[in-house]
Amino acid sequence: MICLLKNGYIVDSVNNFEGERDILIKNGVIVPLDSDKSMPEKVIDCAGLTVIPGICDMHVHLRDPGQTHKEDIFTGADAAAAGGVTAVMCMPNTTPVIDSPEKIRDIIERSKTAKVKIYPCASITKGLAGEELTDFAALKQAGAVAVSDDGRPVGNARLMAQAMILAEKVGLPIISHCEDFSLAEEYSRISENVVTTREICLANDLKVPIHIAHVSTKEAVESIRIAKGKGLKVTCETAPHHFSLTDKELTRRDADYKMNPPLRTIDDVLAINAELCGGTFDCIASDHAPHSADEKSDFDNAPNGVVGLETILAVTLTRLVHMEQVHEQPFFSEWIEKVPLMKVVEMLCVNPRRILGIPGGSLDAGSPADITVFDLNERWTVEAEKLHSKSKNSCFKGMSLKGRVKYTLVNGEVVYNGV
Repeated sequence: MICLLKNGYIVDSVNNFEGERDILIKNGVIVPLDSDKSMPEKVIDCAGLTVIPGICDMHVHLRDPGQTHKEDIFTGADAAAAGGVTAVMCMPNTTPVIDSPEKIRDIIERSKTAKVKIYPCASITKGLAGEELTDFAALKQAGAVAVSDDGRPVGNARLMAQAMILAEKVGLPIISHCEDFSLAEEYSRISENVVTTREICLANDLKVPIHIAHVSTKEAVESIRIAKGKGLKVTCETAPHHFSLTDKELTRRDADYKMNPPLRTIDDVLAINAELCGGTFDCIASDHAPHSADEKSDFDNAPNGVVGLETILAVTLTRLVHMEQVHEQPFFSEWIEKVPLMKVVEMLCVNPRRILGIPGGSLDAGSPADITVFDLNERWTVEAEKLHSKSKNSCFKGMSLKGRVKYTLVNGEVVYNGV
């Protein structure tokens, strides 16, 4: 099929192009505009809309297998499509844990009919137990794109060092959940900072890469900034809730504001915002973590986690591009420099794919036609009950956002139409 996206405002950071241009798609691939004189079978008028490479969310919990009352591959893919996300990496803390080639192949096979592209992440240790490494080479051959014990730290530093060396040898990125359980309950921020520092020291001494997940404290941000300045192979991500909300939200005693890492102070939020502008952060990822309403009904005992696939783009645009609040608490006494759309595209669309080694991220001819089209200025209110996810535990529920997805295309097919 031939499809033409016309009159759109293109933002393509790989080619350093920003401006109005048409995009021609043939058989799921972007082709030169003059390559086919046939009349397109489908024309999408993108006048007044922004067109970017499809978003890649490299931190998603699909809860499949074993916890499908919260989410499954297909409802998670529906939520992703509605949020302008064309590719997700699903984390391995499922039931059972995704720790074998057979389980990787099962995810890949069942995902073939999902609306978006699903890339599985395998666990670093068998059963997430932190005791014995999985077979990284076999996992990669089966189709894993990274390894992580996300949801739990690898507590043993020697074992983590061995994992980092092995992951680099076989060409798999290793993603660290930075938390020291012995400190976590009473010293949550220290817990994150200690393990972040450990991972940076290991990366430095071993001369191997590490990716730090869901960075949330100003101290962790500073440690990573310094490490990158020294040329260490350290990459990192943060989540929209960590650059737009503070721990003041917890006074609501609503478990939809409980996640791990938790919401932090205004100083942490400002530090993250500064380095989203400054270049320390490589990626923005949702850390989409669905839980049922029953599980979230008791604030004190509720599990940590919030859904985020459908709001990742809108919150990013609202806070970083439009520089607006997402809630009624005007707690910011100052603001940081606006983040250009080109930089947003790098963090949402390009860098996650670069780190994971998966295709896409450009609107060049020859690239897969995975594309996100949105209205930069349309304002909308998050209605949790209308989210596509099985679970509705959004920390942005009831909040006004600016920037709304209109079309999501995967391999040239429209998988979401919000017009």
